[in-house]
Amino acid sequence: MLEVIGAGFGRTGTLSLQAALERLGFGPCHHMLGMLHKPAEIRLWRAAANGGTVDWDEVYRGYRSTVDWPGARFWRELAGHFPEAKVILGVRDPDSWYESALGTIYRAAVDTSSAASSVLTEMREMSREVVWDGLFDGRFADREHALRVFEEHMVDVQRSLPADRLLLFQAADGWEPLCAFLEKPVPDEPFPWRNDRDQFTNLLREHGAGDAIGPG
Repeated sequence: MLEVIGAGFGRTGTLSLQAALERLGFGPCHHMLGMLHKPAEIRLWRAAANGGTVDWDEVYRGYRSTVDWPGARFWRELAGHFPEAKVILGVRDPDSWYESALGTIYRAAVDTSSAASSVLTEMREMSREVVWDGLFDGRFADREHALRVFEEHMVDVQRSLPADRLLLFQAADGWEPLCAFLEKPVPDEPFPWRNDRDQFTNLLREHGAGDAIGPG
């Protein structure tokens, strides 16, 4: 059963938040990149993207928290299905977020010029259905449209949830606000900082995508 729901878009420090949540005892924490090693999950998300009936307990069986897409696309459904779960909204400067997402996860999703494993191919299709064609209506390359979706999402989450259930967070905030929100003691160690781009690039290379992303 989920105890923490990450509502922040990809490229808002989700790998760092995943590591922090697992360190605080909320693991395993679901993240899109994990599906490269658990491909059976992909079909569940494709069904969700296409309007199929979703058993959220099955989707998140064995997980205690979730961050990043595809879960962030369905934050409202998850918050309703797991009413006791707290919600964390990753924040980032919109322009910085767009440039980073455009040069990394979006480029990897639409660039099919290099050979890729069957798992990565299927995950690309799922990400297009859930995120790029679903959330962004196939218009992510339109900067103004993508930024509007990002900013409306930030407002919508904050308007929809009571203050005591929601934390606005970025990795630079460190342990203190996260631990206070989740009622956990502050670990005696630095907050985990994960270089999303490097880890993402390495995983793509493992699955035959080569240098599929640019700087960001």
